[in-house]
Amino acid sequence: MKKDISIFEFPFNLGLTKKDHETEPGVKKLPDWLRKFGFHKEINPKNIFRLEAPEYAMDFDKETGVKNPYQIIEYAKKQSEIILKNFNTDTFHLMLGGDCSILIGSALALKQLGNFGLFYLDGHTDYIPPKLSPSGGVAGMDLAIVSGLGHQKLTNIDDLKPYFQEEHIFCVGNAETDDDEYVGEILNSKIHYFDFENLRKNGFRKTAEDFLRMVDEKNLDGFFIHFDVDVLKDEIMPAVDSRMEDGIDYENLNEILKPLIADKRCFGLEITILDPDYDTEGLYTQPFIENLIQIINQPT
Repeated sequence: MKKDISIFEFPFNLGLTKKDHETEPGVKKLPDWLRKFGFHKEINPKNIFRLEAPEYAMDFDKETGVKNPYQIIEYAKKQSEIILKNFNTDTFHLMLGGDCSILIGSALALKQLGNFGLFYLDGHTDYIPPKLSPSGGVAGMDLAIVSGLGHQKLTNIDDLKPYFQEEHIFCVGNAETDDDEYVGEILNSKIHYFDFENLRKNGFRKTAEDFLRMVDEKNLDGFFIHFDVDVLKDEIMPAVDSRMEDGIDYENLNEILKPLIADKRCFGLEITILDPDYDTEGLYTQPFIENLIQIINQPT
């Protein structure tokens, strides 16, 4: 990659419901964990920006139907401000979560910069309304929110709804296909949807190229990549809050991300859900970092 790189650290975890054995979800440790294993040093960013998260809570709000909506909205606004203040057209913006709800802040910023596409690479669709969420955690509804499905307080922050047009989104890699009601939501949307099986059939690189063709045809100002590490096979990345047995491997990840990151219209990439508490020795984190650095730093 020839562009400068800026790292934005968003150690946010209020989009997740903590498990019984947890004090709070450990995903907020992700930026510091990656730094510990040399990620920042190898990336050698021109700048590093960070937005600390509020204290963890599980405040269910009846009006919106989700937990912690007001903390999430406030954080998303601050996150958007930091991105807008520090972005550069000649820079690749690398966002380190955090849970998937950090997409809302990224989306707010991008909506103010133009008309952007979204490549949503995730082991789940995260495209459901609050009534279908057993936990009320926004991290399981973030794709729905950024494309306008959900309560107005979250979907229409600063009157910017929708942050991404559904027809400008590729949702790729969902392995949670047994629940018809869950999958039915995205099937009834205008989102380009490739569950894991169809992703494999269509081809990993071809799916990325199909997305870039859509970006061309729609004459978009650019695009953003959301990468939830639970899209990876459980055997190579079990350090996530919602494990799925099936998924992609690092060779597949390379095929998907290489053409996207190499494209000059790529605003950046966000990484979410890797939880250091489930990988205390870094057994899975270290190969993850090695592979991701190769993908990001490879010559275009």
